[in-house]
Amino acid sequence: MDVPPGETKIVYLRLTESENLATPFSTDFEKTFENRKREADEFYQAVNPYNIPDEMRDIQRQAFAGMLWTKQFYYYVVQDWLDGDPAGPKPPAKRKNLDGRNAQWTHLFNEDIISMPDKWEYPWFAAWDLAFHTISFALIDPDFAKDQLRLFTREWYMHPNGQMPAYEWAFGDVNPPVHAWATWRVYQIEKKMYRGGGQGDIDFLEEVFQKLALYFTWWTNRKDADGKNIFSGGFLGLDNIGPIDRSHLNLGENMEQSDGTAWMAMYCLKMLKIATELAIEKQSVAQTKGETPNSRRESVYETMASKFFQHFLLIAESMNQIGGSDVNIWDTEQGFYRDILKVGEQTIPINLRSLVGLIPLFAVETLDKEIVDKYLKDDFKKRFEWFIRNRPDLTQHENITLINQENKSGAFLSIVGPNDKLKEILKKMLSESEFLSPYGIRSLSKYYLNHPFVLEVNGQERGRVNYQPAESTTSLFGGNSNWRGPVWFPVNFLIIESLQIFNYFSGSEFTVEYPTDSGNDKSLWDVATDLSFRLIKIFIKDSDGYRPVYGGTKTQFDATNKLQTDPEWQNHLLFYEYFHGDNGAGIGASHQTGWTGLVAKLIQQYGEYATQGKRPDTL
Repeated sequence: MDVPPGETKIVYLRLTESENLATPFSTDFEKTFENRKREADEFYQAVNPYNIPDEMRDIQRQAFAGMLWTKQFYYYVVQDWLDGDPAGPKPPAKRKNLDGRNAQWTHLFNEDIISMPDKWEYPWFAAWDLAFHTISFALIDPDFAKDQLRLFTREWYMHPNGQMPAYEWAFGDVNPPVHAWATWRVYQIEKKMYRGGGQGDIDFLEEVFQKLALYFTWWTNRKDADGKNIFSGGFLGLDNIGPIDRSHLNLGENMEQSDGTAWMAMYCLKMLKIATELAIEKQSVAQTKGETPNSRRESVYETMASKFFQHFLLIAESMNQIGGSDVNIWDTEQGFYRDILKVGEQTIPINLRSLVGLIPLFAVETLDKEIVDKYLKDDFKKRFEWFIRNRPDLTQHENITLINQENKSGAFLSIVGPNDKLKEILKKMLSESEFLSPYGIRSLSKYYLNHPFVLEVNGQERGRVNYQPAESTTSLFGGNSNWRGPVWFPVNFLIIESLQIFNYFSGSEFTVEYPTDSGNDKSLWDVATDLSFRLIKIFIKDSDGYRPVYGGTKTQFDATNKLQTDPEWQNHLLFYEYFHGDNGAGIGASHQTGWTGLVAKLIQQYGEYATQGKRPDTL
């Protein structure tokens, strides 16, 4: 077929099980296409019925399309790979060594449809990526989202010791434990959108909760080296954001990580929320059946809630110790959280302002007093009140704040107290000379552009960190240390959600300067709303008709940037892995729709709340 320049030819194809169709392309042929397009439009309009700009709606549709495109059949049986193909050469002996790649994961049998980070460049699963994928999937296919979360807790995925597999090249690596958060959020999204706010999918919540408890135990046993509720974990998905490789320390060294510990505190709080929801729903079902509530069968989740409540307090106390200990993750001088490197008997603080010090914001939740009094009075309420009375040492840093207001009462749980520490952290996070980019929160303070951070050990330079808004020039972690300045969607999404929860407790009367030193005071809800829009506008055309995601009008080879200027290309979006910390240009894998697909959820929230001037009653 010859297609002359500027012309279009259309090829019609039809798949059928019938032979020799007399009229394969009848008038119904094109009508079928029109019907499918109309049905798709109706479906997505029902998903997002809010009054948002057409361009924003188109961005959301393309993000959803990318999410659906990244589903892939994944087949990898570790034992078969270790044994090698009987028809081929015998594999090298080192493959089966205990330190060989994935040699300790012989139970793992992948034979499923899985959401990939990127079916083109990263055609394998990644556990913490997948958790974020399920949030966007929950808007359009909650059953698939739930099945993905179930899958990674099944016995042919989860290790017998309770660990979840990380990714193909090293299942034993440690990813941030975000599955409890994702499970809770998917449950909430489906309950609100597809169940009218009625009873959620309790069977799903209960099933995954049981396995998440095993994973929690693995973390507690394996990653709290000294039993002090201070956790490590290596790079933890941040591809070595610090001055040294946190996954490969020297002999005799240990790292006590602000982010690892905060992830576990967040894990506790999400497990607490799930346990309280299960306790409530189990009692409600019992009452509906005319059974006596608060039996041992229903109250078992109260006792689990008490367990995670206590563990949260222990972790929060360890994070906020001020004096009296050789572990002090909170830096009183900078007003920021940090990692601690231990070298022999030395304790060396790494006073670097990075996402490591912002992740403690994620450990935040609220408890409604009315619900506690009605459903959790037999065990949880008693344990809660006991801690308030008898363990002031675990509540002195505002890790528990009681709410007693006219319109709401209960308790606010957080690592970062809702007052002084929060304001100190936000002053830096919301500063345009530090973390605040026009397109979200950077992964490293811009301060280090002109003032590199240098880590010294025994008088010798061990490593340094510069602010690098795009690709990193550092060779740590295989040359992929790209958390040294760019904007990443997953952590920005969690920052926004955390600010919304802080706002739910503190209300509009609690304000911060936004941006820092601007003289403009904003509530945390308004800050979260603006951060959402900064991320969304990465994909929106500016006043000159250019999208920040595609950079300038020229490529690095000084050629015309067709994605930016050509009408046939400029409206087809790519959802990159991460984004330039100063100009919003897409960087890394160009099709990593996975967690960048979170823009679909941000647009959903923007339509539901920001465009209507509304705020949710609960979160």
